[in-house]
Amino acid sequence: MVKRILIVHNRYQRAGGEDRVVEAEAALLRKHGHEVFLYIDDNDRIDEIPKWKTALRTIWSSESYRKLGAVIRENRIELCHFHNTFPLISPAGYYAAKQAGVPVVQTLHNYRLLCPGSLLMREGRICETCVGRTVVWPGVAHRCYRDSYAASTVTAAAITAHKLSGTWSRRVDCYVALGEFGRRKFIEGGLPAAKIAVKPNFLDPDPGGGDGRGGYALFVGRLSPEKGIATLLKAWSNHPEFPILHIAGGGPLAPAVQEAASRNAHVRWLGQLSSAETLEQMRGARFLVCASTWYECFPLVIVEAFASGLPVIASNLGALAELIAPEKTGLLFTPGSAPDLAAKVQWALAHDESLQQMRCNVRLEYEQRYTARNNYEILSSIYDGVQMRMQAPSAGAHSAAA
Repeated sequence: MVKRILIVHNRYQRAGGEDRVVEAEAALLRKHGHEVFLYIDDNDRIDEIPKWKTALRTIWSSESYRKLGAVIRENRIELCHFHNTFPLISPAGYYAAKQAGVPVVQTLHNYRLLCPGSLLMREGRICETCVGRTVVWPGVAHRCYRDSYAASTVTAAAITAHKLSGTWSRRVDCYVALGEFGRRKFIEGGLPAAKIAVKPNFLDPDPGGGDGRGGYALFVGRLSPEKGIATLLKAWSNHPEFPILHIAGGGPLAPAVQEAASRNAHVRWLGQLSSAETLEQMRGARFLVCASTWYECFPLVIVEAFASGLPVIASNLGALAELIAPEKTGLLFTPGSAPDLAAKVQWALAHDESLQQMRCNVRLEYEQRYTARNNYEILSSIYDGVQMRMQAPSAGAHSAAA
């Protein structure tokens, strides 16, 4: 069993689901007796670093290479598990691990290895133009990262340089996709199929199921365009019979949500909630709406909803289409279509008995697939498999010499 594990993560300026997954996995591993070490860099530091230096670090960070190498040696690390390396850590972290003879695992939380913008979206629509390309020049031409030629050039250069140098294929021993949809998409993008395992997100501790007696609909997530906020607000704009919609989260579209709430008595913006407050909202909600217009990899909010006994009305897109079984654990609607979302809400309101059955179904789905126990079994199997493959060549050489 792998005992000494280093978790490597470049924390985001606005904390989100990915940061919470890192914390949860570290706690899970410690709970099962592993020694867990953390190497965390923080994007809050970006403002302190000259832009030209940040650009270079995105492609190769000598600082991260040196520091990670030292941490690995000093703590006798047996395996490095990377979550996010962008932009301050960079793929140089993989090389530091391999130089020390330590296997590398990388969780694929978004599509950064395939797409300069990381979301496979352009101008509000799905875009796969760069998938499978070695030189991802369209991402520069369309300014896919931060709507900037300069920033997009740096990001595209990092993707291209590491494709050409074999970083993605040779310096990572195992990728962890969050679902089958993501796995297929990364294989299309050129990652070795044999190196991609699937492990979903999980929730621990179990919050227990709710009863939905609050009667409201609920949205939880970042208030940004790819989350389908415009679709959500439009669906609620002309239906006074709909339940009150609670919107929890913050982000660039917060002013638009606040304005919609001021005009529509059936929309309430709750602002950014804590994890405990979010789960309390879920236990009282009638259903959750997930209106994303991008290929979600595996939103943590779905696991939270299932654990809370909350059915989900979601876009028929990406991982959401795999996670939601129509009329069993929720409903699916045409991505970006406010009329179809409204129609699904109307169906849910007209089929309360079916909705109650869905509450039981999603709890069962959580208990069977998304508990800490199930997740640890998958994660430890991934680690053990990587360690065995790393040891196999030396073991074979030893046998031949004997």
